[in-house]
Amino acid sequence: MKQVVVISTSLRRGSNSDMLADKFAEGAKTAGNNVEKISLAGKEIKFCIGCLSCQNTGACIFKDDVPEIMEKVLNADVVCWATPIYYYEMSGQMKTLIDRMNAMYPKNYHFRDIYLLTTAAEESEQVPQRALGGLQGWIDCFGKSELKGHIFCGGVGAPKEIIGNAKLQEAYNMGCQV
Repeated sequence: MKQVVVISTSLRRGSNSDMLADKFAEGAKTAGNNVEKISLAGKEIKFCIGCLSCQNTGACIFKDDVPEIMEKVLNADVVCWATPIYYYEMSGQMKTLIDRMNAMYPKNYHFRDIYLLTTAAEESEQVPQRALGGLQGWIDCFGKSELKGHIFCGGVGAPKEIIGNAKLQEAYNMGCQV
């Protein structure tokens, strides 16, 4: 049994990317894993100010919701990120959280497998490429981890437009393979 953390970065509960995250989590649970989904909706996540205090102390100077999220990520075997694509990039909330996770860099981490779920109104397959590149930059800081899978569902801009889309089943199936 693996510890799986699914991070839904959309601030709109029940969004298209959030629904993909739910399906991935459902599949991972079906496979017998311990799964926790974290929604960034309602979380306080301050911007990194680049002071690098975290590199010296192992902790950020800010007291918000990030340390709790970070602890769960550090102890996970699998991390799945879900994000809407805005202007060809990951959500700002996701980027801000990744920046704040700089404090994890010198720490012992368990995660090895990383997954990315993306949605966008635009359908072109190149739409999620910058988000993939940004996440890969984070992954590269953790040499024992790797991107194991990515699902992109384009053409879903309106809330809940993803309902009935085959990508939901694909996300479930990917979760089952964790």
